[in-house]
Amino acid sequence: MKKGYLSEYFDGVAAKCLSAVEVNLFRSNQHEFNGVRSLRRIFGHATGRQHFPAVFLYLDDVREPVSEEGFMTWYDAREAHPVRSEYRLYFPDTDVSRHAEEGDVLIIGKRPDGSLMVVISQGGSTAANQVLWLFGLGNLSDGGFSVRDEFRDEENRTRHAVKTILETLGIVTREEDESFLDDMLASFGESFPCTRVFSEYARKTLPDLNPREDPDYVLLAWLEQEEVLFRTLEKYLITDRLKEGFGDDVDSFISFSLSVQNRRKSRAGHALENHLEEIFISRQICYQRGATTENRARPDFLFPSGGEYHDPFFDS
Repeated sequence: MKKGYLSEYFDGVAAKCLSAVEVNLFRSNQHEFNGVRSLRRIFGHATGRQHFPAVFLYLDDVREPVSEEGFMTWYDAREAHPVRSEYRLYFPDTDVSRHAEEGDVLIIGKRPDGSLMVVISQGGSTAANQVLWLFGLGNLSDGGFSVRDEFRDEENRTRHAVKTILETLGIVTREEDESFLDDMLASFGESFPCTRVFSEYARKTLPDLNPREDPDYVLLAWLEQEEVLFRTLEKYLITDRLKEGFGDDVDSFISFSLSVQNRRKSRAGHALENHLEEIFISRQICYQRGATTENRARPDFLFPSGGEYHDPFFDS
């Protein structure tokens, strides 16, 4: 198992598109899938009723993820029969299951600690496509579960993309490089610099990369390097505050937690823009960053610039 890759977080996954009958299962008292023999690759041979703690998530492209904790039960309804087996998977009624619709994508992932992550993603959504890509699952049209219990080809994908989607699922991937910490503290002091300065610093730590030769590869390398450096500096800066604790001041804890999360989200978006801008400059592409268009909209980049965009005589 290589650190930072998918096999560090999952032993196996199963996925299917939910049918109308299965959606009704979620909303009735019959909370179980029958005929799921293929899931033995993940759950193994059922001996009695095996209970697995689970985190349930519902994802779409509009709302914040819906999350709830519960359990799933794996058992053989014909365990006493000498030759026949009838495997079933029981799931509880949750706020997540009540969001399910026909065509949604269901993914059940088994974690190395024996717990499960159950994700329902809105059918056809970016969230569903990302999760399917994450686990290397393709066509789910045959109606049954598609199962993967190994991830040998995962190294062909970028770790940055994998980590981004994992964090959407609530799985925090920690990767730091303390060899840069002293230099960052000397450069920035004990605080975060503005995102543009930090992005420039991240690029300087990878001096051998040439965006004119392979901009796709370089962009992802810059993003991943900045993420590692950011987490390294963040860990140093917030450790003392965490050690101090918050006592019984819940509001202070929530405020601190939100500030950390908001900084991560804001920095990630700006980092992408900063590195793209450097690639545009290196490729001598004309652009304007943050130009204003109709209804005061401000796209990240406008090509060639806002002046041409608003010029009625400029060839569209």
